[in-house]
Formats: sequence, C-alpha cells, structure tokens
Amino acid sequence: MALDQTHLDKSLAASDRAHQNYLQVALSAARAGRDQLLKYLGRLENVDRKFQAGLVTEADRAAEAAIHEVLKTYTPDFEFLGEESSANEKTLKVQSQSDYRWIVDPLDGTTNYVHQFPFFAVSIGLEFKGKVVVGVVDAPLLNEVYCAVKNGGSYVNGKALQVSQTASLEDAFVATGFHAEKQKMFDEQLAMFSYLGPKVRAVRRPGAASLDLCYLARGVFDLYYERGLQPWDSAAGAIIVEEAGGFVRSFFEDTYSPFQNSLLAGNPKLVSEFVSSCSHVFGSKEFPE
Repeated sequence: MALDQTHLDKSLAASDRAHQNYLQVALSAARAGRDQLLKYLGRLENVDRKFQAGLVTEADRAAEAAIHEVLKTYTPDFEFLGEESSANEKTLKVQSQSDYRWIVDPLDGTTNYVHQFPFFAVSIGLEFKGKVVVGVVDAPLLNEVYCAVKNGGSYVNGKALQVSQTASLEDAFVATGFHAEKQKMFDEQLAMFSYLGPKVRAVRRPGAASLDLCYLARGVFDLYYERGLQPWDSAAGAIIVEEAGGFVRSFFEDTYSPFQNSLLAGNPKLVSEFVSSCSHVFGSKEFPE
C-alpha cells in the first residue's frame, strides 16, 4: 500500500522527520475511511442511536475498520482509540500505555452524513507522550483535506492556513455545538448561547467539531467553543488550529487536552476577550449529568 503524500508541503521539513512519516500514514488512513463513507453515502440500511451519544451507522463502523487496518499496518505498536471501538467504555484512559496513540473519529458529523448535508469528515490525530503532534481531517464531499504536524504548519489541500486576526467579540463569526441528549447539558449550553449571541456578529452550529476547528484555522470562523466533547472530536482539529497560529484551551484552564470536556479556540486576543466577558456563564467544571 502506497502512502498518500498529496497534501504534504515543503514547509513540513521543519518538523520532526518521524512525525512527517506518521502524517503520511494518517493521510492514507483517512483516505481509506473516506472511501468507505462515500461507498455508503445515500445507501444506508442501519441507522442506530447510541445511548446519549447520537447516531451510528454501518458507515461509521466500516470507516473505522478501514482506518484501523491502515494504521495497524504501518504502526503496529501504537495504541488506537476510536469512537466506535471505544463507545461503550465508561472511562477513557487519559494516559496511554504507549508513547504513541492514534485518536480517531471515522465519521465526525454522523447526523449530517445521514441527511447528506456535506459538513462531515474523517478525523485522525496522533498523540505522542500526551501531546497531539499530527492531525488530519478529510471532508469527502467538500474535497478538502486538512493536515498539520507539530512545528510544521497546517494546510488544506497543500495551502497554508492562518487563523483570523479579528480582535473584538462584536466582529466575531463564531462556531459552537450543542449536545441535546442530556437536558441539563442542553439547558446550560442554551444559556451560554443566549448570553453570547447578542455580543457577536453571528453564531453557527454546523455539527462537526473537527471541521469547525478547520474552518477556524483557515480564518472562516473567528472563534469556536463547545462543551461535552470526546477526545476524537477535537484531537486532530486542535493541532490544525494551533499550527495555523491559533490558541486552544479549555473553558476552565489555560491549557488543552483532548480529554478535557470543553474547548475554546481562536486567535489569542479574541480567546482572552471571550474568557473575560463570558467565563461567568461557563457553568460548572463538571459537566451536568
């Protein structure tokens, strides 16, 4: 199997050579997942609802299996954390037993996919000693492949990305997401939306966190915030934002980990203003049950 180097850029030469190679692996794995999503698109026979976790289809499962096969072929000793294979685990391990761990969402935006709304993607992140160092987000119907490697920049179809420099909330075009499976969660998020809405230019909820972050990285969105995320929702998108000059943190700490349940991202100045203006409506650090 040949590795996919289509979306690599010469600027990646500044990054770690091993991580460049793993980026190629991730790109090839994402393409394998993309092929499965396109195969099943509009032909689904089984659409199920996971407990308090949205929809799942045969496309999700087939894409994860295809991605895992590629990753296992080239990196057999790496751990693998996938949405579908880990969905029933009550507690996800924050600490990996290996230096490297793949964090995979085979279909981010399953509801969009089911209804053939084109905002969905394969998302693959690679964690090294607790830090994400590689990210790939492949949006099949948008014909967009986003990628980043630590210290190598971030790109869409080979074009370098840069976050917007919007400096004030009143000018900000904002993305977010809601989780309606638990009423208390939903109520908290609606209260925050109600407070923030009049303070910004507009708020959008496209329905796929990885792509929200990629559109932030390319300067379409100025700010992104969400609670209730799982590691596979943000691992790849977060490093793509960071390598585009953005700042990523949790609501309650000035740091980011895919295992935190909240995320705030944008250029540093806008993130700082958001925290100053809105932190009192963040809710409690423990997400409501």
